[in-house]
Amino acid sequence: MAHSDGITKPKTRRSKRFLETREPKLLENVKSVMIMKGGNTNQTVTEALKDIYSLKKPNAVLYKKKNITRPFEDSTSLEFFSKKSDCSLFLFGSHNKKRPNNLIFGRLFDFHVLDMIEVGVEKFVSLSEFKISKCPEGTKPMLVFAGEAFEMDNEFKRLKSLLIDFFRGPTVPAVRLAGLEHVLHFTAVDGKIYLRSYRCLLKKSGCRVPRIELEEIGPSMDLVLRRTHLASDDLYKLAHRQPKALKPKKKKNISHDAFGTKFGRVHMQKQDLSKLQTRKLRGLKKRRGEVVAEEEQRPEPKVAKVES
Repeated sequence: MAHSDGITKPKTRRSKRFLETREPKLLENVKSVMIMKGGNTNQTVTEALKDIYSLKKPNAVLYKKKNITRPFEDSTSLEFFSKKSDCSLFLFGSHNKKRPNNLIFGRLFDFHVLDMIEVGVEKFVSLSEFKISKCPEGTKPMLVFAGEAFEMDNEFKRLKSLLIDFFRGPTVPAVRLAGLEHVLHFTAVDGKIYLRSYRCLLKKSGCRVPRIELEEIGPSMDLVLRRTHLASDDLYKLAHRQPKALKPKKKKNISHDAFGTKFGRVHMQKQDLSKLQTRKLRGLKKRRGEVVAEEEQRPEPKVAKVES
């Protein structure tokens, strides 16, 4: 039943639970990715989308039907599917003569496109071509970025931020050593980004710290930067804003030195030592109505006699 304010209340418990999952939260859910292909694709793009989907499972939705849309010209269909599937990240693949083997990485803020970056895929090697054992599904990867472009160039900086958002997985309080078995390596050289995927092998080293070996498991691809749609600085800052409840409270009068030692400063009022509570002894009690001089209270010092 619709009310005067235009809000429709859920009629069933199922719809109520569904709306509760979509409500704003202090701690967001793990970001999910919707992966879709355009009206025209080839085998390289299809395999690349499937491989990235396998890296992102279970936090990913793969659309198998073709979507005739152009994200850089009209993003309304992306925003519609984002709201429907509750995904804040997307990957769109297409192929044409002007832009062959095309992938678009993007993210949304409040179900509107925040920024997206278009890349071309070269020298693609799929997961299936590496005939070795893979990492388990849902493994949280370690992300490594190499190259000065990720620190100097504004577009590469934003691409690095987007890739971290895309592949980092759930936030966890602790990770066991054996769980660090997947590495995604991004190298920026001469305008290209070289994406490589490795599995960490822990070998015996004769001491407590194991010897690490990397084994390439795929996928492998070279990415060429093409078009970009970057959010303005104000909108980008707004998307990073945290609620006040999540911000750590500043503790007053606490400092740390260069070695990390914690110091606390305590402010105390001036104390009256005559009212200080001390240990009560029966022999030192004053009798009622008797004033004992301070000198009389002090016991006389005992002097030991030494016989010659």
